[in-house]
Amino acid sequence: MLRIAICDDEQEMVSSHKKVIEECLRECNEMGEIVTYTVSDNLLCDVTEDQFYYDLILLDIEMPGHDGMEMAGKLKPYLPNVKIIFITSHIEYAIDAFELSIFRYVPKDNREVKLPQAVTDAIRLITLEGGKVYTIQNSSRLEKIPYKDIMYIQREGKNAEIFDGNEVKKVRKSLQQVFDELDSEEFIFTDRGCIVNIIHVMQIKDGEAIMKNGEHLPISRSHLQDVKLKLNTYWGTHIG
Repeated sequence: MLRIAICDDEQEMVSSHKKVIEECLRECNEMGEIVTYTVSDNLLCDVTEDQFYYDLILLDIEMPGHDGMEMAGKLKPYLPNVKIIFITSHIEYAIDAFELSIFRYVPKDNREVKLPQAVTDAIRLITLEGGKVYTIQNSSRLEKIPYKDIMYIQREGKNAEIFDGNEVKKVRKSLQQVFDELDSEEFIFTDRGCIVNIIHVMQIKDGEAIMKNGEHLPISRSHLQDVKLKLNTYWGTHIG
């Protein structure tokens, strides 16, 4: 079951967003628990102090107290994989939203069109991340690694080294072979010797992919434009 939060200081907007989410869940044939907030501090307290977990959060940027941008920055360390959809009337926030790795940016003046698609895309992505696994087979056992846990894969001699955030797992295959077996748009080559999982990419800066754990992975000049394009396509258009 997906856990989804809505935070907007206007009760009318909260009710409207909730109806959109309920309809999107039905269309995606998914179950979800929806928790609503009209005070941003309450959401922040639930996550940071009471350790509430959410898969998806809809945030209004213009709120009293902690605004949406500030909230996103404070929530991300506690919910590194959460998908955040910003809803706002101020287009200039889009650049900051991109750097926070916000899933989607929905302008208020077009939310009737953009919000259902953004929520549907988020639900499908969350479901996708939670289900796929990559299987490593050796002489003694099979090991399954969830796609969502794979941060990046690098070439090391004749091996491919899979880093899942805790340890490195080696498989005696080429990077191209592993890439073909993964067969998922989540994984992209950043250069000839590295594949990254774009779920874990925070931003692209100075020719490097900056990962959620703080690591900087190089992007070759020949791959840079393709990596940016695929990231933008995958994360969705921030300005509709």
